[in-house]
Amino acid sequence: QVHVVESGGKLVQAGDSLRLSCVASGRTYTTNAMAWFRQAPGKQREFVASLRWRGTTTDYADSVKGRFTISRDNAGDTVSLQMDSLKPEDTAVYYCAASTLYYPSTNYYRSSQKFESWGQGTQVTVSS
Repeated sequence: QVHVVESGGKLVQAGDSLRLSCVASGRTYTTNAMAWFRQAPGKQREFVASLRWRGTTTDYADSVKGRFTISRDNAGDTVSLQMDSLKPEDTAVYYCAASTLYYPSTNYYRSSQKFESWGQGTQVTVSS
């Protein structure tokens, strides 16, 4: 069992930067991947970024590539999402998720169905 809690969401202006944090607890040694998803009002939940729990492999949605960075802090239990050059289109509730499943390709972790543990979500609002 892995429990995750995300935080850091707030109201910012377009072009600003924001850093979200996700703290994992419990049996974190069973984790193989962690990811960030987001859901805007009236929209489907969409993939944002993922990383392998061991190693440096990361994956990003095209909409955030080059602007967002996902990382694991000092091989510990905290995963961050550094968001730069924020746009109004980035406004959404951001969710952290953890998966115990292992896949050779990070493409599998673009699906929310691959994740068993979810945080409560944190609101990010980007004004024009």
